[in-house]
Amino acid sequence: MQPAPAKWYDRRDSVFIEFCVEDSKDVQVKLDQFSINFSCLGGAEKVKHQNVLDLYGDIDHKESKHRRTDRSVLCCLKKAEAGKAWPRLSKDKGKVTWLSVNFNNWKDWEDDSDEDLSSFDKFSEMMNTMGGDALPDFDGGDEEHAFVDNDDDKMPDLE
Repeated sequence: MQPAPAKWYDRRDSVFIEFCVEDSKDVQVKLDQFSINFSCLGGAEKVKHQNVLDLYGDIDHKESKHRRTDRSVLCCLKKAEAGKAWPRLSKDKGKVTWLSVNFNNWKDWEDDSDEDLSSFDKFSEMMNTMGGDALPDFDGGDEEHAFVDNDDDKMPDLE
């Protein structure tokens, strides 16, 4: 058994942690107010992964969610005290070898006061729409002013 590599990032009302395990099976995410316990079988070799972590702050484990994809398991941990920054994910100050910061999604939200929709709400909305068959309308809607590209038009001569 080995820990799964994971990346995390902080938001105003939630903390996100992504366990990077491809083709995961038997995924179990157990949350309580102070910790997370993740386990699964992953990859073609069906390697057993388990990660246990005492969290820096308290979470609302009943409002927290997770979502499995083919490449990872993304967990959205709802903070018990929104608006409080987490300088690290773990309670202990020591380095957790399997955990790194996801700088691609990191945002310095403490200086950003104009978030119209909380990240937890965005995550919930994304979760509800994933896997749906309905595709958004990319036509632009207004056919009267639609641009028609005609490749048969003669190009001007080069000088």
